[in-house]
Amino acid sequence: MKFTKMHGIGNDYIYINCFQEMVENPKELAVKMSDRHFGVGSDGLILIKPSKIADCYMEMYNADGSRGEMCGNGIRCVGKYVYDNHMIKKETILVETLAGIKELKLHINEKIDQVEVVTVNMGEPILEAEKIPVKLEKSPVKNQPIWVEGDEYKVTCVSMGNPHVVTVVEDLNKIEIEKIGPFFENHELFPNKINTEFIQIIDETHIKMRVWERGSGETLACGTGACASVCAAVLNGWTKREVEVTLLGGKLNIFWNFKDNHVYMTGTAEKVFDGEYTKC
Repeated sequence: MKFTKMHGIGNDYIYINCFQEMVENPKELAVKMSDRHFGVGSDGLILIKPSKIADCYMEMYNADGSRGEMCGNGIRCVGKYVYDNHMIKKETILVETLAGIKELKLHINEKIDQVEVVTVNMGEPILEAEKIPVKLEKSPVKNQPIWVEGDEYKVTCVSMGNPHVVTVVEDLNKIEIEKIGPFFENHELFPNKINTEFIQIIDETHIKMRVWERGSGETLACGTGACASVCAAVLNGWTKREVEVTLLGGKLNIFWNFKDNHVYMTGTAEKVFDGEYTKC
């Protein structure tokens, strides 16, 4: 089976073209291929499939085999994959996901006719507690104190098609994310588990972020998490609506448009290598 490894600022996934390949058990395959010692190594698996209502369909699995609704970094690479491989030769494409249809604007390097940067219309943020979901009556959940392993954190919750909880810290380098991340992920307030963003406010146009992703642990970047973090920062009056987000793997530009209430994410998409995987 042929595959391609790609990444969006370090958030790496294995991509399989299901216009040509058949994947019978994607959950099991995601676990095997994502293993960084005995597999290819990745944050998960993304299948690119035909769609009846869009240009293609993105089916995403985390490294532990769990299904994900959306992945901001992953969907940018889907755009690059289908354009660079001459599957869809348009500069604006529509990708169907479990979180709805997302519009991608592809920024082409005309010298080599390949995609380098992608802007994704991530849609409107979901702020209602019941829809995120969060087991709290207050909506929006904004700067809300909660207790995690004996410590109080003030959190803001946002869904960008998948659930996120955002909390501000003074120094990202001092966060023991491997220790506290699983307790956030499995907290009783979050029935579908949660992606957790720890952010440091640099100024009104710049934040830094580390993320603990449900099903994958700490990753170098999370596109939906960056969008959720900027929404949380705007809701609390910490930043403007257009913000540069610095993650471990690189930078994303996030813009929460007041006019249409949509969040726009711009960042790079890069191919690492092609390979073949023996089915077993």
